[in-house]
Amino acid sequence: MSDSNQASQSSLSQMSSDEYKAIAKKHEPSRPVIRNCIRAFLVGGLICLIGQCIQEFFMSVFDMTTKEAASPTVAVLIIISVILTCFGVYDKIAQWAGAGSAVPVTGFANSMCSAALEHRSEGLVLGVGAKMFKLAGSVIVFGTVAAFIIGIIYALLGFGGRG
Repeated sequence: MSDSNQASQSSLSQMSSDEYKAIAKKHEPSRPVIRNCIRAFLVGGLICLIGQCIQEFFMSVFDMTTKEAASPTVAVLIIISVILTCFGVYDKIAQWAGAGSAVPVTGFANSMCSAALEHRSEGLVLGVGAKMFKLAGSVIVFGTVAAFIIGIIYALLGFGGRG
């Protein structure tokens, strides 16, 4: 080992944690928060606009009410998301848009479909079936628990039910 390598290693080992953090902070790239928020807003809004157009289509063509058109609208958005995920398009959109593509139901469908595609070589049961809920499982559990707690609070405050 050369003398310069030994000297640099000994100076690194003598560096305190605070000194290291200060040096690392200087070299850390800045995050474009405003740009990321604008992208998320635009893509999330576009997904919602597409959903609204689909819902309006169901309401006008099939003479459905808003409530009746809601479920098929969500189903179509999920199908579109899964198709785009299969072709690798949704991942590129998500890379650019961030949370704007992750928050709507399309992001949830993407997370399930991506996990299923990634583990399909392990078989239908142990691969696709077991790994599909890897990320989505926590969303389902916490969503169900939160809905249950809010339902109890609603009922205790007298807002729920018919009476």
